[in-house]
Amino acid sequence: MKELAERFIGKECVVYFFDGNQRVGVITEVTGGALLLEKNGNTEALNLDFVLRIKESSKAKK
Repeated sequence: MKELAERFIGKECVVYFFDGNQRVGVITEVTGGALLLEKNGNTEALNLDFVLRIKESSKAKK
């Protein structure tokens, strides 16, 4: 998953988790077992072990 997540660095994405939750933001860094997601000036570290899928935000593609 780490190698795949690195392809989304710098893009606004939706990150989906096994429990049904999701986060939206720009992926700024992928290291070890985590990724950093930034939104509105706030940065959040997300554990890649719980990520189900990552999708580029359709809002960002427009």
